[in-house]
Amino acid sequence: MITRILLSFLFLLFFSFQSLAQQKRTKIGVAGLTHGHVGWILNAKDRADLEIVGIAEPNRALAKRLTEQHGISMDLVFDTIEEMLEKTNPEAVTAFGNIYDHLAVVEACAPKGIHVMVEKPLAVSLEHAKKMKALAEKHNIHLITNYETTWYPSTFKAYEILKSGEVGDLRKVVVRDGHRGPKKIGVSDEFLEWLTDPKLNGGGAIIDFGCYGANLVTWLESGKRPISVTAVTQQLQPENNPKVDDEATIILNYENSQAIIQASWNWPIGRKDMEIYGLTGVIYADNPTDVRVLQAEGYSGFEEEKLKLEYQNTPFEDPFTLFLAVINGELTLEEYALPSLENNMIVVEILSAAVESAKTGKTVYLK
Repeated sequence: MITRILLSFLFLLFFSFQSLAQQKRTKIGVAGLTHGHVGWILNAKDRADLEIVGIAEPNRALAKRLTEQHGISMDLVFDTIEEMLEKTNPEAVTAFGNIYDHLAVVEACAPKGIHVMVEKPLAVSLEHAKKMKALAEKHNIHLITNYETTWYPSTFKAYEILKSGEVGDLRKVVVRDGHRGPKKIGVSDEFLEWLTDPKLNGGGAIIDFGCYGANLVTWLESGKRPISVTAVTQQLQPENNPKVDDEATIILNYENSQAIIQASWNWPIGRKDMEIYGLTGVIYADNPTDVRVLQAEGYSGFEEEKLKLEYQNTPFEDPFTLFLAVINGELTLEEYALPSLENNMIVVEILSAAVESAKTGKTVYLK
């Protein structure tokens, strides 16, 4: 009920500002082109509410290939983010390079009052995340993190059902994310190069897909930090991922619940699904639009309800609609919302502890 009311409010809010959005196109800069998700912003070049005014990418061959593919002029491409910001004066920047460079993007943008959206996760380390947070707060910019699962109707429906008390108090969450592996699914050479680099990505599957579960669980737990983090990683494809893990299991221990995050580059299928267990029932978010609710009946029986959802026309329909709504003052994110800085600081803390736990073979207790 809470989320349905919230979405209805956002729906009305969004359309009340449509006329303004049509009158004004927000000037957007793109920092990097090596991320496999960069097509999201390049495909958005003809939107009525945003204008891509500059791209920072030193790899001219990559820039030429992608600009030709998307019908964008190479005149918009600059070798450095500093030059791009100086020449084009964007109001906001979307980061589509490696995760290590997220800090450099914020260092360049924040002092100029330019808002930033990065691809998940926020940062490669807690040290980087703290510096980014300090810069964002000092210069009063919005710094948000984009996850694909933020745009799933099933994510919000599962949250709504849990918070309604329909399945009782939360006891366990299981989140599974991943695919067959970057090389096996055929990501670009530029993406593969940094995605499998422990410095530029912060790790392998534990970072690339572990962040989804950490983000969702932090939201479901209303911003609580886990008491402890335990992680086990493996390298099952050394020929494809020689420098990083490709299999990770992370266990988060809370006072009254537990979360298990299974992040893998070894699934035979691509998946992003979640199970939420309460005292009296379980919620399955099987994919973006399918949710099942099982209510316990007796010792082994249950009653199942299946829900088929549709995407809602709200600021939560895609990353750029939400980003523009936030930076233009049309939407204030709730505390610990999925894209929020508060949530994603905890995500990085969890991931940093998970990496430490996997390396040492010991449970890490958060201070």
